[in-house]
Amino acid sequence: MDDYRTVADAVAADIAAGRLRPGDRLAPQRAFARRHGIANSTAIRVYAELARRGLVVGEVGRGTFVRAAPPADGPALAEPAPQRIDLELNHPVAEGQSQLLAPGLAALQRPDVLGAALRPLTAAGTPAAREAFAELLARGGPRPDPGRLLFAGNGRQAIAAALAALVPPGGRLAVDALTYPVVKALAARLGISLVPVPSDEHGMLPAALAELHRAAPLHALYTQPTLHNPLGVTMPDDRRAELAVALGRLGLHAVEDAVWGFLAADAPPPLAAYAPDRVVLVDSLSKRLAPGLTVGVAVTPRELSAPVSAALRSAGTAASGFALAVACRWIADGTVDAVVAAKRRDAAARARIAAERLAGFSVTADPRACFCWWRLPGPWRADTFVAAAARQGIAVTPAAAFAAGRGGAPHAVRIGLASPSPQVLGDALDVLARIARGGPEDNCAD
Repeated sequence: MDDYRTVADAVAADIAAGRLRPGDRLAPQRAFARRHGIANSTAIRVYAELARRGLVVGEVGRGTFVRAAPPADGPALAEPAPQRIDLELNHPVAEGQSQLLAPGLAALQRPDVLGAALRPLTAAGTPAAREAFAELLARGGPRPDPGRLLFAGNGRQAIAAALAALVPPGGRLAVDALTYPVVKALAARLGISLVPVPSDEHGMLPAALAELHRAAPLHALYTQPTLHNPLGVTMPDDRRAELAVALGRLGLHAVEDAVWGFLAADAPPPLAAYAPDRVVLVDSLSKRLAPGLTVGVAVTPRELSAPVSAALRSAGTAASGFALAVACRWIADGTVDAVVAAKRRDAAARARIAAERLAGFSVTADPRACFCWWRLPGPWRADTFVAAAARQGIAVTPAAAFAAGRGGAPHAVRIGLASPSPQVLGDALDVLARIARGGPEDNCAD
């Protein structure tokens, strides 16, 4: 068998069938040549052909490895659309981040280190994890007391535990009138009633919060002071201070969701810095690093440490030791800082694309954020616009997904910017702009 393409096809078939899996090491080229009865020069051409097809990657000094399949970049923007361009979910992935993350795993290949990382943990994690995450959180504000940190499998689980600790079934949770959809789902599961609080261009209004509490007592508050999802608003320093004073005066605790805060390096300190005894600060690594790395952290007031820990324990949602061990190494060796810097650049570039392609429309966006809020021109309604976009293979999120109250949601959509490639993002936004400039009657299904 002297046709190198035929041999490469056979190896490619093994990869496609799963007989060779991502990360598997191919035999050294000389051994491969002997096994297949081919010349060494032919084996070299086989490996080059596999690399050209994107099926393997060579690492100097280590060998050749089967490569993970790259994700599909997205469909062509024409009807019918066989695939969907996802402008709903936001999974920011910086270019080259896997190369940045890979070296941190090397130490975990030692059996003793790996064995320690695979031990079960409580919500308190490990001393090393508490110190590492306290240092990480200090990059956005004052360094929290490591003894106040608890760990969950992801940020959503940390939020759920905090809400379960603060709000009894049937209780009332204050939220922004437009809030994180996951909190809506968690409230429904926990039997919590959401109470929308009016806001202005600077965020939630403390006076409105106080008025609602006087009308019928609230149990807690959920808020996103930095890069509010979906509006992109960042609460200024004086509003945070005013809200902190209101929490103390009303005797309320707040759950502060800071998962997008890493993109806003110049934002004011978190609300927890103004009221550390009143605020549970929740953050995670899924946006900072990768969606597949799910570690959530909650910085709790001392009096809430036990109930939040109990909620995590009863739900079985404490963080895994392996994820914490990897995260500690990435924090310590500067990998997290490097990935965050790359994601900030990427988010800013995507925000510029959105500003250019949606110019002339009523769009609210922070130039640092991975999403924007689009108030649709008349006579568009959010549901009809979402349907028209879907017919072009583009998924966007209607305002109703974020609305906390029973009143009608605004005629708006949230556009997620992080998931597709920049080229596909720009093309998709062009299509959405073209849809918006027409009317619903111009975009009816055939």
